[in-house]
Amino acid sequence: MSTYAAGFACLIGRPNAGKSTLTNALVGTKVAITSSKPQTTRHTIRGIVTTGTSQLVLVDTPGLHKPRTLLGERLNDLVRATLLEVDVIGFCLPSDQRIGPGDAYIARELAEVRSSRRPVVAIATKSDLVERERLAEHLLAIDRLGDWADIVPCSAVSGEQVGEVAQVLSSHLPPSRAPLYPDGVLTDEPEAVMIAELVREAALEGVHDELPHSLAVVVDEMTPRADRPADSPLLDVRVNVFVERPSQKAIVIGRGGARLREVGSVARRQIEALLGQRVYLDLHVKVAKDWQRDPRQLQRLGF
Repeated sequence: MSTYAAGFACLIGRPNAGKSTLTNALVGTKVAITSSKPQTTRHTIRGIVTTGTSQLVLVDTPGLHKPRTLLGERLNDLVRATLLEVDVIGFCLPSDQRIGPGDAYIARELAEVRSSRRPVVAIATKSDLVERERLAEHLLAIDRLGDWADIVPCSAVSGEQVGEVAQVLSSHLPPSRAPLYPDGVLTDEPEAVMIAELVREAALEGVHDELPHSLAVVVDEMTPRADRPADSPLLDVRVNVFVERPSQKAIVIGRGGARLREVGSVARRQIEALLGQRVYLDLHVKVAKDWQRDPRQLQRLGF
């Protein structure tokens, strides 16, 4: 007799290892923002994968890295705390990059976690970007890096082996009498948090390297527009985008406000798809000087 399994899985890896993209592919819809810029994930996002035999609750984390700011230290602490709360860990190692010091650093951290009997599955992400011979070399290098419960290659972009990753992670979940979340629920993130993340994702596209770490987004208010017909509601969403310096504010706004309008247009479409209704998005860019290093400002911005 087959037993139903349900539990939590954490995807870990150095920055830009493909964790958020894999989370979205496993869930089948966008629940975590993605960007080519490292360290774009700031919150643990839960994506929920429910089947007839299991429910896999995915916890996405920031990339473990050598911190340079108070924000960086807090993000690392968030990852370590998450590792001790999940049932299985997926260690993402991108196939298009050689295993380096950052991966070895994480592998050492995970060796301590394995001593607490939490299985670690090594996932060779971005397999579509390399030839078969290079992928085979990468898998051998992963095997030498540590003692893993399983090793699985996959491509979140092409969809290859994504189902296999879900099955392998689910195989390490504990038995459960019932799912942890109702069927049809894909994430337990509050709407305001997801809206802020979608705005930040849009703002990060095509910007200079200095900006991603300095960008924070907070939803100020969400209010249904009064006097709208019941069959055509409109939600007013006011969002504050915080940067650390006036020069960064100019980058986000762009010449004559052109870039901010583009950010708003891209984000609004994503938000409307998320909420299933029309949205009026009101963006404001503000300077919060050196907020990454200021404990009071970090708390105000939700870190």
